[in-house]
Amino acid sequence: MAIHQDPLLLGLSPEEAHVHCIFIHGRTQSPEDMREQVIGKLNAPGVAFVLPRAAGNSWYGARATDRLTPATREELDDALAYVRDIAEDLSQRRHATPLLIGGFSQGACLTLEYAMKYGPWQGAMASLTGCRVGTADCERPFADLDRMPAYLTGSDKDPWIPVAAFAEATENLARARARLRCDVLPDRAHEVSAGEIATVDEYLSAIAGEDRASL
Repeated sequence: MAIHQDPLLLGLSPEEAHVHCIFIHGRTQSPEDMREQVIGKLNAPGVAFVLPRAAGNSWYGARATDRLTPATREELDDALAYVRDIAEDLSQRRHATPLLIGGFSQGACLTLEYAMKYGPWQGAMASLTGCRVGTADCERPFADLDRMPAYLTGSDKDPWIPVAAFAEATENLARARARLRCDVLPDRAHEVSAGEIATVDEYLSAIAGEDRASL
């Protein structure tokens, strides 16, 4: 079992915040990378950010589009349980505070799997360059997301998340009844764009005001 490390806390304390946000880093990255690339560029007052930290800077060893093996399933279950513990701790520290769970790359894939296993929740999700983990013929969790706002992005030139995997994730979220917004960003490298950051800002603002219908 992987022993993931203490997350990085930014913004307001969970007890003071109007919104909680868990934002998950990608493979070989760190919470500090997410602070530099995403969180530090948000205009998001009133938010408590919790940035999980993976043991060895990776949530699982395989590529997301590889067939699930017992070892990958164990790594994935460990990572999802770790994020679940963070979400439950936030809820205990301030009950009924809306929560956005998001991530980039491998963190975006983990966000999708978390939603399909534990969703829906009061808030939204943002999967920036993500897909389902495993292949279409693998046994994977599938939840009724009951119109929970979900933001999913991809690129035709991304070297890690092929367009076909992005499209499959889109179809999965649609069948799961998410209130889904998708952005495909032609020629974008494997990074988070200014437009994606602006949309995450929009989602944080909307759920802070309990205005999910605007998403």
